[in-house]
Amino acid sequence: MVAIFLQFQVWSTTLLLSFGFLLVLLAIMILSRVNFLELFKSLKSMWFLIVFLLIVYIFIPNSTYKMECYRFNDNYAIYWDSFYQCGYIILRIILMIDLTMVLTSTTKPMDLTYAFEWYMTPLKVIRFPVHEIAMTLSIALRFIPTLLDETDRIMKAQASRGVDFNKGGLFKRFKAVISLIIPLFVSAIQRSEELSDAMEARGYDPRAKRTKYRKLTFSWRDIIALLFGLAVFGGILYLFIYDKRIETLDLFPMIFGVNIGF
Repeated sequence: MVAIFLQFQVWSTTLLLSFGFLLVLLAIMILSRVNFLELFKSLKSMWFLIVFLLIVYIFIPNSTYKMECYRFNDNYAIYWDSFYQCGYIILRIILMIDLTMVLTSTTKPMDLTYAFEWYMTPLKVIRFPVHEIAMTLSIALRFIPTLLDETDRIMKAQASRGVDFNKGGLFKRFKAVISLIIPLFVSAIQRSEELSDAMEARGYDPRAKRTKYRKLTFSWRDIIALLFGLAVFGGILYLFIYDKRIETLDLFPMIFGVNIGF
């Protein structure tokens, strides 16, 4: 995720690595059997963002843009840099959504919590509340599907009372959302109070030494995956630091008929 948001000075390096990330993530989606339709559904709501970013970059160009695409009456110019910046931002968002989808589709929420707690184990030396934070994270992940079901139930209940969430003006829709949010907050607070009472009744002590029903062990596969990830990130970080020294002449001498200085 960090490597995705590294922007290089040389355009060819940025484009090649971004498309390389996309191909790798698509291959991982195939190996992990993640449904591509879910990715397309997640990207369906991005059309407004794409158009908005394109308008902003075209009509509010950066002062550093130099490669002109078209000029109107010698007063205003459209730059190729605007299309490049907009496309690069959209590509990074797609990569971020793809990577998050692969992680959440192939890893159990409790495994994420255990991993989070394991990585923060050294902080126990300074008495950092590692277990409490991990427990809070696990409860939050557990409550997500519960709150989604509760939202669906409240929406159906409000719809049966005549509330329409899809039609009407801005003020009417705002009132409809308020009729959904307030009961949802009340229900979430009630559930949290019931959960805290149940944990206290069972004698839960966050400072006590606890055991786990299923222990995760660090195997040779984890070592290989960790070393591979560090090697890839190290290579990308090396390219980022020494980006200005990279010579990529004659790779793509022209894009859209404009020399972009590879």
